[in-house]
Amino acid sequence: MEQVKLTQYSHGAGCGCKISPELLESILETSRPELPHPNLLVGNSSKDDAAAYDLGNGTSVLSTTDFFMPIVDDPFTFGRIAATNALSDIYAMGGKPLMAISIFGWPINKLSAEVGRQVIDGGRAACDEAGIPLAGGHSIDSPEPIFGLAVTGLVETKHLKQNNTAEPGCEIFLTKPLGVGILSTAQKMGRIESGHIDASIASMCTLNTIGADIAQLDGVVALTDVTGFGLLGHLGEICAGSDISATLQFDRVTTLPNIGNYLDCVPGGSINNFKSYGHTVGNLTDEQRVILCDPQTSGGLLCVVKPDGVDAFLALTASAGLTLESIGQTRARGDKLIEVI
Repeated sequence: MEQVKLTQYSHGAGCGCKISPELLESILETSRPELPHPNLLVGNSSKDDAAAYDLGNGTSVLSTTDFFMPIVDDPFTFGRIAATNALSDIYAMGGKPLMAISIFGWPINKLSAEVGRQVIDGGRAACDEAGIPLAGGHSIDSPEPIFGLAVTGLVETKHLKQNNTAEPGCEIFLTKPLGVGILSTAQKMGRIESGHIDASIASMCTLNTIGADIAQLDGVVALTDVTGFGLLGHLGEICAGSDISATLQFDRVTTLPNIGNYLDCVPGGSINNFKSYGHTVGNLTDEQRVILCDPQTSGGLLCVVKPDGVDAFLALTASAGLTLESIGQTRARGDKLIEVI
């Protein structure tokens, strides 16, 4: 079987390829009036994970898409990670996926069709694990390898979770450790030691299926997943959308093993992230900036939970094998969206 290192064929890696928050906001600006769509519960205005359309029968359709360039060298693993990441947007809205179609760009003059098939097989494996079909897709000849999914899901409308519905006085939880971007950059630089990337790959391949269960808890008032904008970026979206602030306790934020060996391997996406939203955050140490702005691929769920809902939340997550503690609290809006202590 042909052996390739896919990361050599892309200028970026995973969700680190995302356009910076500041530039994206400029691109999405429009002078066109927004037409009314009464059944559209969630659209682009709230910067949420998926669109939600009310069917009028107590359920809503969820629709999302996500794709990127290789974050690992192995084609099958790349496909699986990209698909897992795309599926996460449905779980982050409290829903369950129904089906997916693939988005596939391939440099046909550089990489064989066989390698491309392995990528698709990896995506299909993630869909199989989620219990849905990979029902089709679209492909183009592109200068760099690209793969991802467009996913359709369903959610009971009463359990729909959003990223702009948080309240002051709540606890903040994150279901996966940080550091994916740092370790991926170290791998691309040829710095990674044997075995040090394994925990990162395992995390990126883990579906956020628990999001559909978390959403049924009344105490969970806001939900999103942490991807390319880093923890500070996605928590900042929650705060800005909900008109609140948050205090983050850095020593409670978990990171992937061995991350301390690679803090000088800073992804370009991390630098762009801080340039975009650094002014909304209080003073940071160099270590805090590198870790908290690190772009995650297939990252964890960021959950905002009322105090009286914490016990039920921790019982549910513990039953899924997660050991979590609060990493911060929400509070009334202050001068900065986020303060890190």
